[in-house]
Amino acid sequence: MVNRIAVTMAMPRPSLARADHHPMAPDLNIDRTVSRGSSSSSSARKGGGGGGIVFVVNPKGANGRTVEEWKKLLPHLRSRLGRDYNIYESFTSGPSHAMDITREAIREEADAVVAVGGDGTLHEVVNGFFWAGKPVCACEHDRNKTTALGLIPLGTGSDFARTLCWRNDPHEAVERIARGLKTRIDVGVINGDIGEPHYFINVADIHLSAKAGYYASRYKQFGNLCYIIGALRGFMGHTNRDFKIKVNGGEWKVFPQVTAICIGNAKYFGGGMKITPNADPRDGNLEVVILQNFKWYDFILKLHRLYNGTHLSVKNVTSMRVQSIEVEEVEDSGSVYVQSDGEHLGFLPRKFSILPAAIEMLC
Repeated sequence: MVNRIAVTMAMPRPSLARADHHPMAPDLNIDRTVSRGSSSSSSARKGGGGGGIVFVVNPKGANGRTVEEWKKLLPHLRSRLGRDYNIYESFTSGPSHAMDITREAIREEADAVVAVGGDGTLHEVVNGFFWAGKPVCACEHDRNKTTALGLIPLGTGSDFARTLCWRNDPHEAVERIARGLKTRIDVGVINGDIGEPHYFINVADIHLSAKAGYYASRYKQFGNLCYIIGALRGFMGHTNRDFKIKVNGGEWKVFPQVTAICIGNAKYFGGGMKITPNADPRDGNLEVVILQNFKWYDFILKLHRLYNGTHLSVKNVTSMRVQSIEVEEVEDSGSVYVQSDGEHLGFLPRKFSILPAAIEMLC
């Protein structure tokens, strides 16, 4: 009889030397067809020799509430999935660990890696699908095998789940995994003058909103209130800046007195603010929203419009759909913040591009 008890697995942190020995997958074809894994052919099925499903859990997420919710969910998850799938759980031990777990799981031919937590955990798992600017792939038996991305939203913020109209309900998430339906989603990529590319699945942003996000990350213990605290801290000493912007490799154009730039693969950030309301992670575009010459009182007066996504008609708001956008300061101060999916990435200049249909996701 097949053992139905879930196995706990602690993934090792792969070294750079070891990673260099693993071949990378070829460029992904743009095919967004929703597919279902076959019960007879899926390698995740018990007894089929597959890699199973790896659940990546941040035990410190939402001030420890994530791991408590995970423990409550686990008996149901085992009951619903354990009959057919090998189930592994791996707890992160610090920043970037979820990336290492994900890369190791893909190389070990996992059928899916599921982020358990908020947008921060999802962000790291997505970055784990890439290494040295290319997709990671299974290293031994089948280099064409793909590992799907999954999500059980349990953290402070679940903004990406909002774009897909998913409720913050872990039992519904388990049902999505059990159905096995998959679709390809786009991923944003950020390049600087030096260093490796960085990837985002939700929203990247520049200047005031990125600075606010940087401070908000320090107050996660206050739940969604951290975004308000971060905004107040961000306004302290803030000045609008003149930027140079190049869209889709065209000519540079100056945008004066920019308050913030938001670059959306998805619609929401900051705990439910619908900042890029026309973004769709399946259309091969990024939506860029530029706020110019905003004062602190503008955010108070127009906050409701930012949250419900009706701000695109407001004065000094520009929206465009792009495949790539480069942003620099007119006078380089080296102090304009950049973040993606709530993670601080440093400062301008940066180039943002879209990778269409880059990852297969359980939907």
